[in-house]
Amino acid sequence: MADIPLLIASANASAERRVTPSWTISHFKTRLEPVTGIPPGCQRLVLRGATGAADVPIEAADEDAVTLERWALAPYAEIYVNDTRPPGARPDFTDVSRVEKFELAPEAYEARTDSVLAWKKKAQLGRFDPNAPSIEAQKVANVEREIEERGIKLGARVRMLPDSDRAPWLGVRLDEPVGRNDGSAGGVKYFDAGGPKGGVFVRPERVEVGDFGVLGLDEGDEELEEM
Repeated sequence: MADIPLLIASANASAERRVTPSWTISHFKTRLEPVTGIPPGCQRLVLRGATGAADVPIEAADEDAVTLERWALAPYAEIYVNDTRPPGARPDFTDVSRVEKFELAPEAYEARTDSVLAWKKKAQLGRFDPNAPSIEAQKVANVEREIEERGIKLGARVRMLPDSDRAPWLGVRLDEPVGRNDGSAGGVKYFDAGGPKGGVFVRPERVEVGDFGVLGLDEGDEELEEM
């Protein structure tokens, strides 16, 4: 008789396996142990019925003699494997913290010659490329590209947009002296804010270039307090 594809399931596993109907129940349970992790003597097999149908136990008094041909196994029927051991005696295959792990110290990994790291060093890829820009240079290039794409330039008229958590900063000279600095940060003068409270530093995505009108003190206070 031809093999039949069946769905094997348990509390910790699920798989598709081809089963030979001429197998005995005992042999079948032996084949299920690597799939479910349940010893043959602790397995109780159930053939799951279709929707609304009752489950059918797969068991016999002499499981070394009775074959699976006794049950009408349809292709892709599900056989559920119950574990009859007490809960405390069942290994928890989902707790990866109990699995012994191989750990390699960073120094030992860097010393290996057969690793991906060694291959990247030899091929001068990524951060090992002598012609690649530094991380800081890449950040600066990204900021410059964003500023160019958004049309932001010295002397342009801008307005504030909602805040975000990205890193680049722009110096903005305000219409009214309600800012936080004079264009300086960390003791370095970056732009002329027109007074001690005439400037703020904002992120590029917080500004929009356009021909906007001058805001009064009352109109600008609430938004500036959020920056």
